Amino acid sequence: MKRSVFLLLSILSVVSGVFALSLEELVPNRATELRQNNESILETQLRNPAPRLMPADNDLRQVVNTAMNNLKPTVLVETLYLYHKPQTARTDPSNWDDTQKTGIFNQLLAISSLAGIQYYSASRGTMRTFFETSQVIDNLAAKNPLPDPVFGTLPASVSIYARQKDLTFGDNVYRYNYTILDNCIYFIQENATPLNYGIIPVIGRNNLITIMAIFDCGDSLLMYAASMAKASSVPGMGDRVSNSFGNRAEAMIRWFTIRANIVYN
Repeated sequence: MKRSVFLLLSILSVVSGVFALSLEELVPNRATELRQNNESILETQLRNPAPRLMPADNDLRQVVNTAMNNLKPTVLVETLYLYHKPQTARTDPSNWDDTQKTGIFNQLLAISSLAGIQYYSASRGTMRTFFETSQVIDNLAAKNPLPDPVFGTLPASVSIYARQKDLTFGDNVYRYNYTILDNCIYFIQENATPLNYGIIPVIGRNNLITIMAIFDCGDSLLMYAASMAKASSVPGMGDRVSNSFGNRAEAMIRWFTIRANIVYN
């Protein structure tokens, strides 16, 4: 799995998108809903999952389909969210300003800022913290903390390890692989350690993959995330995993909104 993901990232780092697409072209069936409601769209599947919200972008389609074919997940949660840029930051979709892109990229690398991020828990009827701690580390073995990386110019790709503790699966290490294309930024997150629910093994190493893509649409940024996992067959665990993924999506949207505001305001 790792080898195929790294190969795919290498291909994407070389091949740049030639044609930028507008929001209406990326998500023709969801564009109006996203523009009018200012809310995220969430899709959860537990049986024979297949992407339903994926934007019409060939690079993203290749990334998601390769991950799904290799992993054969039992759970898939997709999210779409539209961030509206302020008037002064709006550009032509075919020319994403490098200053804006570098700013967004560095904010996506701000792993430490995920600590304390919250989501709304419908079951509890209140806001709840998702990540208790979050920090970049040097490697899987030593786990020495590092500052969030910051780039003055855009690299083709970046890989980092992060140690994160969430309220569902506890303290774990994840690998983040970032790729920068002409009109979008992707990252692929994989769990480098097995995930447990208490003492119950739930997801094996490299069996949780989250793919997040940010597209520039001129007047807005389109966020797409797909979290997929091959979870254990413990009765009732599939629902817990899918609920956790839904919470993860809500937390990531809140985090991305905060980080984008830093760039544009």
